Amino acid sequence: MKKQILFTAFEAAPFIKTGGLGDVAGSLPAAIKSPDYDIRVMLPLLSKIPQEYKDKMKFVCDYEVPLGWRNIYCGLFRMRKGGVTYYFLDNEYYFHRDQVYGEFDDGERVAFFSKACLETLRYINGFDPDIIHTNDWHTALIPVFLHEHYRGIEEFQKIKTVFTIHNLQFQGKYDKNIIGDILGLVGTPAHAQLMDGEACNYLQAAVIYSDMVTTVSPTYAENICTPEYGEGLEGLFNACRYKLRGIVNGIDYKEYNPATDKAIAKKYSAKKLEDKKANKAALQEQLGLPVDDSVPLFAIVSRLTSQKGMDFVDDLMSTFASQNMQLAILGTGDKKFEYDFTESAKAYPDKISASIKFSEPLSRLFYAGADCFMMPSVFEPCGLAQMMSMRYGTLPLVRKTGGLKDTVKGFWDYNEEANGFSFEDADTNGLYVTVMQALDMWENNPEMWAKLQQNGLEVDFSWAIPAEEYKTMYDEMIGE
Repeated sequence: MKKQILFTAFEAAPFIKTGGLGDVAGSLPAAIKSPDYDIRVMLPLLSKIPQEYKDKMKFVCDYEVPLGWRNIYCGLFRMRKGGVTYYFLDNEYYFHRDQVYGEFDDGERVAFFSKACLETLRYINGFDPDIIHTNDWHTALIPVFLHEHYRGIEEFQKIKTVFTIHNLQFQGKYDKNIIGDILGLVGTPAHAQLMDGEACNYLQAAVIYSDMVTTVSPTYAENICTPEYGEGLEGLFNACRYKLRGIVNGIDYKEYNPATDKAIAKKYSAKKLEDKKANKAALQEQLGLPVDDSVPLFAIVSRLTSQKGMDFVDDLMSTFASQNMQLAILGTGDKKFEYDFTESAKAYPDKISASIKFSEPLSRLFYAGADCFMMPSVFEPCGLAQMMSMRYGTLPLVRKTGGLKDTVKGFWDYNEEANGFSFEDADTNGLYVTVMQALDMWENNPEMWAKLQQNGLEVDFSWAIPAEEYKTMYDEMIGE
């Protein structure tokens, strides 16, 4: 008999994506799907989902969802894609918005979605999940509502829950009055578990109520148990270590493949890495940098924030410009970094390029065209760009934190077994020294550079391995 898994998220590629969660929710279920697993995905029917997908959805039914003192309309739509069944929950008041997140009533919107995910199971024939897999604070109330409002219903009694933390910085904190008015949980055991000081904390309650808690890398699972990375919840994570584990994300190998990628200038493979140079030349030309293969091209594709280590990059702009290197930046974020990087590009037009925007096709050319991909993050739960860069034969240069530490073997530590460069301390000097090491290898040891490229190309960062880890966890939870 197939094991049944309901995977819930607020976004999933290709329907809607704002970050790494969208990539994971768009790829992991398809990797888990097998003769032994019936995994289905539940998403909000957001107005930002392209019409081409909406046209393929079939209306199933509509019903009311109890939320606090309200009964609220919900429409259920269904479609199949890539062998996976997707359910979309419709409510125009909550989901017909200009943006995915950042609305004044996000606390109520995600509470409705969490409650609707559970209520919807009563209207789907032949699907009684053994496990509900929830993701981030947007679905954090599902395990809470399950225990407090649905355990008395027979078909809900066997359900177990997994809660995956993709970024602990975002916890879903709201005024405590929401516990009664919106959630309808005053007087229940959940009332106390939701309280974080004088605030209501959705993520905190999910950690307490879920049967298993995962993060997106083993190192990040350790990180969040410390005051440095625990965002105030390190005590809770230490108490819950028995059900906490880290599983590194994967990337979609069909989507990110230099042999088939239509967004790059010239397709290539690990066996024809010489063709990568055409992408470097195309990128240099497009960005207005001198087209010169002898100069190493460093790239950054990132949100421009302090979390991503942009302070260290900003400090070193004039230093980078004085070296035999080029630096290309793609992204948006804090106005300070947008301004500083733009000014640096104006001051050193032959050395630095700053594209203050996000473009998915251009990001692919960055992965393919760069020689070295820079990710000096202060913290990074998993990170996907370092894996994408290695997929394209570009060496990652990262700080040893979270998933960056788990996926990148730095040259200082691994020598000929390395697949990139890494440094320990979250400071400007750590980044500076490591860039100098990379430059020295480029200039004086091109054979070793090529060796590191091949090492990165040979690592399997597809979803196959993490999917097996999730299946093992599911089986443990079901008791098989």
